[in-house]
Amino acid sequence: MKKDLMQILACPVCKGELKLRAESEEGDDVITGSLHCAACNESYPIEESIPNLLPPDLRRELA
Repeated sequence: MKKDLMQILACPVCKGELKLRAESEEGDDVITGSLHCAACNESYPIEESIPNLLPPDLRRELA
C-alpha cells in the first residue's frame, strides 16, 4: 500500500481517521501492518501491500 493513500482513506465503519501501523516497508510501500481507527477502535490488516478495508463482520464471514 502506498503511504500516499493515507490522505484519502477513512474508516469504512464510522468514517473516522485511520492511523498507519507499519510492520514491514519497502521504500514508500507498506508491505504488512494495519490501519487503526481510534474513533471506533477497529483495525484493518495490510497483507502483501493490500489493505483489507472490509467491515469487521464481513471479514469474519469470509474467513
